[in-house]
Amino acid sequence: MVFDQEWVAAVAASRERQLAGMRLNTAGPEGGSGDSGKDLIVTQDDLGAVGHEAYLLHDLLRRKADIAGAGQDTKGAGSTARAAQELTSRHLTTGGELFTTLTVWDAQVKTVLQMCAHISNHLDYSKKSYAANDKRIEDSLRHRNGTPVSVSEITKHVR
Repeated sequence: MVFDQEWVAAVAASRERQLAGMRLNTAGPEGGSGDSGKDLIVTQDDLGAVGHEAYLLHDLLRRKADIAGAGQDTKGAGSTARAAQELTSRHLTTGGELFTTLTVWDAQVKTVLQMCAHISNHLDYSKKSYAANDKRIEDSLRHRNGTPVSVSEITKHVR
């Protein structure tokens, strides 16, 4: 009888977790129409800061997480790869497992490095692109003699 009660409680708890998870995947009571009145505002400083953090993370990961290349010998094999080879040569299965772990780790680190580089490069491009767009808009809002167009004159064109 105790098992049945525990089972019912476990099933109920599982259903609650599933419902909570599904609620997280919805747009919420206001919907996802975009009519919330909130605009996305991004400043160049924000873009620069995120891009810089991605660059710093890339540099740190490149230096600290490279266990495949750490302690390279003259043949280019890192100390972890040499240890895996030594264990394998002594017929220990941990050598193969260590090499598999090294291979997976190296692939995952390279993936994260590529993502960081992509983010950094994209945000650097976005920052430069937005600056160029701002400059082009600013230049288009000037008279031929270089004086800025007044707000009242811009308002005439909008109406």
